[in-house]
Amino acid sequence: MSEEILVNVTPRETRVAVVENGMLQELHIERGWARGVVGNIYKGRVQRVMPGMQAAFIEIGLERAAFLHAADIVKPAVGDGEGDAASLPATPTRPISELLREGQEIVVQVVKDPIGGKGARLTTQISIPSRYLVLLPHTRVVGVSARIEDEAERARLKAHVAALAPAGESHGYIVRTNAEGQSEEALAEDITYLSRVWALIGEKSGSVRVGECVYEDLTLPLRAVRDLIRRDVEKVKVDSRETFERLRAFAAQFMPSTGTAEGPDLVEKIEHYAGARPIFDLYGVEDEIQRALDKQVPLKSGGYLVIDQTEAMTTVDINTGSFLGQRNQEETVYRTNLEAAQSVARQLRLRNLGGIIIIDFIDMNDAEHKRQVLRTLEKALLKDHAKTTVYEFSPLGLVEMTRKRTTESLQRQLTEPCHECSGRGTLKTPETVTYEIFREIVRQVRQFDAARLLVIASPKVVARITDEESAAVAELEEFVGKSIRFQPDDQYAQEQFDVVLL
Repeated sequence: MSEEILVNVTPRETRVAVVENGMLQELHIERGWARGVVGNIYKGRVQRVMPGMQAAFIEIGLERAAFLHAADIVKPAVGDGEGDAASLPATPTRPISELLREGQEIVVQVVKDPIGGKGARLTTQISIPSRYLVLLPHTRVVGVSARIEDEAERARLKAHVAALAPAGESHGYIVRTNAEGQSEEALAEDITYLSRVWALIGEKSGSVRVGECVYEDLTLPLRAVRDLIRRDVEKVKVDSRETFERLRAFAAQFMPSTGTAEGPDLVEKIEHYAGARPIFDLYGVEDEIQRALDKQVPLKSGGYLVIDQTEAMTTVDINTGSFLGQRNQEETVYRTNLEAAQSVARQLRLRNLGGIIIIDFIDMNDAEHKRQVLRTLEKALLKDHAKTTVYEFSPLGLVEMTRKRTTESLQRQLTEPCHECSGRGTLKTPETVTYEIFREIVRQVRQFDAARLLVIASPKVVARITDEESAAVAELEEFVGKSIRFQPDDQYAQEQFDVVLL
């Protein structure tokens, strides 16, 4: 599998694309005026405690107060250093009123950006990521990513990290997927780096004021190098000389590695792209971004997906379209669903869709076919960095799943609700607006005295009134006893109109 990371830098926007075998799989966007705050640590003040919700609102200097649930305040149980964090027994959640009081100062970390009308989601269970590890300051757990499946490698990494952890420090670590195959020296460098960062956070948190940032996560290009580069990444291409040099320096300082016969050093994988053609155009990324904003996604077989993102959930509907198949209907449906399962996994990752997701596969009668489609979906989701959970087919033939959401979806980052339809996706027909105008005329005449009336509306509505509804207008003039004139205005949306009394 060929994988490349492309970094496009402009004065106010940075974009990072992950391309696998020539196809865009992920897109990350950071704008100078609206950088995400996930991972940032703030000194906050408890603004309001809500016992009924087991939560509190915390002032951390953002536009809206952030949300902290009681379950994110209680520290994880202290393990013996041998188990994964997920295997530890859950600590019972105490009442929020026992944990926080209004006016209390508290150090918190953002785990979810403000989304829609909701404030940021917070936790007091701080975690600091590095190239190979995640530091957990408040627990002694040593866990290993579930994506490292080799038991011998898991045991080796866990033993190295436990041995390298500084004596006297009650810190825990999670070993990241990128650590697979790394040397003891590389892990030791990460532990040293994390210890230094945590010490600086401790010093700064005591001196900053409420609402100030104690620790800010890396910028998008640096995060991409830290989090996205794996062994199978061939190149990181950057179209900015300044960013290229910064990435090389960062990789050399914090992510040193030694080249092997299997591949070059990480630093050597980072290249400066100086071509005349924009890098995203060269790889077809710009076209893919435009297609990722469409509701309909074509499949190679002739079928298609329809993706609808709502406030509560995202729905995905699969249709056979023009695909007729070669054998019978069940086989045609099965093949379409298999292709759709792979496409759905890619679209969720590309569009950064999170929360509850409902997939309406085409109905299948064969239980084995259902099992294979579900297995294909789960296998395709293994490449996803976000945590996903997939459930069995429901009695209605739907697949329910969840995908962890930390930032806005691609659609909500790049678009806004239509000003004409207010995000409904539909407009009232000219006929409907016409009859609204007629009712408004009667209402105005009954309330106010006027010699004549002027109606200003969109050209499409006025054209319909003066043409198809001319007889109705004559009847209306006779009914109200006033003359009515209609004036088209290009500045008026289809649903917009004004009735002016003259």
